[in-house]
Amino acid sequence: MFNPLDHKGIPLDQQIRNWRELNVEPIDPEAVDPYTRCRIITMNGIEAEAIMFSHQFARVCPDPDVKRQLAYTRFVESQQQRVVNWLLPGLASVLETTLGYEQVAVDLTAWVARHEPDPYLKQAYEFGVLEDFDHLYRYANLYEMVERRKAEKIVAGVTEVMPGRPTVAEFRHPYDNVNDPYDKDAVDPRSKLHALTILSAEQQVMLYYMNTGPQYMEPIARQLYQEISLIEQEHVTHYESLVDPGETWWERLVTHEYNECWLYWSFMEQESDPRIKAVWELHLQMELAHLQQAADLLRRHDGREPEQIVGDTGLPEPLMFEPNKEYLRHLLATQIDLTKLGAGYVREAHERFEQMQEAIHGAQKPPSEVVIDAHRQMFGDEYRLETEGPHPVESLRAQEGSRRA
Repeated sequence: MFNPLDHKGIPLDQQIRNWRELNVEPIDPEAVDPYTRCRIITMNGIEAEAIMFSHQFARVCPDPDVKRQLAYTRFVESQQQRVVNWLLPGLASVLETTLGYEQVAVDLTAWVARHEPDPYLKQAYEFGVLEDFDHLYRYANLYEMVERRKAEKIVAGVTEVMPGRPTVAEFRHPYDNVNDPYDKDAVDPRSKLHALTILSAEQQVMLYYMNTGPQYMEPIARQLYQEISLIEQEHVTHYESLVDPGETWWERLVTHEYNECWLYWSFMEQESDPRIKAVWELHLQMELAHLQQAADLLRRHDGREPEQIVGDTGLPEPLMFEPNKEYLRHLLATQIDLTKLGAGYVREAHERFEQMQEAIHGAQKPPSEVVIDAHRQMFGDEYRLETEGPHPVESLRAQEGSRRA
C-alpha cells in the first residue's frame, strides 16, 4: 500500500506555478464522465478547507516562522484550488453545477458510510446522505422548470433521482445537530479521513448555495436555495461535531495534508480522463512535500511522530466514485423516518423537533414542496430518474403519470 510518509514529493521551493501553468482547459460538460466532474468538485472542497484551516491556524499561531511556512504552503494550496475549480466549465449553469454538487454529496457520503469502521460515525453518514439525496431530487425538478433540461444529462444514470428524507422534515433544533466526537487516540485512522472529507464537501456546498442562491430571478429558485442552504449549515454542524476537539493544531495539520494525499492518490488511480489524471498526479506530488513539512512541525512542536496520528500502514483503500443505488435504496427503506434527539437518533417526532418545525414552517408550505407542486402543474408530473424500479418506500412512490427512466 502507498505510504505518503515515505515520499518527499516536489520540493516546496519549486511548487509555485506561473499563469500559463494555471490556465487549465475546462472539461466539456456535454462529454465529461459524471464522476470526473464529481472528483473535481470534491477536490475543490478539500482544497478550500485546507486554505480556510491554514488561515485559522495562522490567526492563533504566535510563532512567526511557522506562520511564514503556513503562508507559503497556503499560497500553493490556493493555486491548487484555482486549478481544480477552474476545470469546471463556464458553460455550465449554476443549477447544473448544483446537481453535480449534490451528486457528490450522495455518492461520496454513501461510499464513506459503506466503508466507515465505527458504528456511530457510520450512522451519522447514513443519516446525512438521505437528506442530500432528497436535495438532488428537488433541484432536478427545479432544473427542468427553469432550464427545460433533465438531470440525467448531469448524473448520467449512475445516481438515481427520487425523494429521500423530505427536506421539510430536515429542520431540527440546533442542539440536535451536535454529535458526539470520536476519540482521537482510539479511533481508526480511516475515520479521521472520512470525517474531514465529508465535512469539507458539505462546507463547500453550504458556501456555494449561500452565495449563488440570490443570483436567480425566479422566486422559487431563490427560495429553494435559501431553504437547502440552511440544511447544509446543519450538515456542517452535524459532521464537524464528529471531530475530536482535543486534537492539537499540529495533528490537525498532519491529518489535513494526509487526507489530501489520500484523495489525490485515490482519484489518480481511477481517473478516466488522462488530462485530469495529470492534475491529480501533479497535486499529489505537491501534497507529499506539504505532508513532510507538517510532520516536521508535529515533531518539533508536539513531540510526536505522524504515525501516531494517521497510523503506520500507509493509505487506506482508494476512495471510489461508483454507483450506490442498492445501498441507498436499503437506507431509504430502513432509515427515512429517523430524526435526531441530542447526539442520538430516534423515529418519533419529539417536542423539540416539533417546535422547530412550527417555528420554521408555520402553516406555510416550504419551497422544497412548492417546487414539486409547481413542476406537476407545469408538466403534469414530477421529475424522477428511477433506474432500479419504484421507490422502496410506498408512500413516496411517484404519483400516477410521473415519469421514470
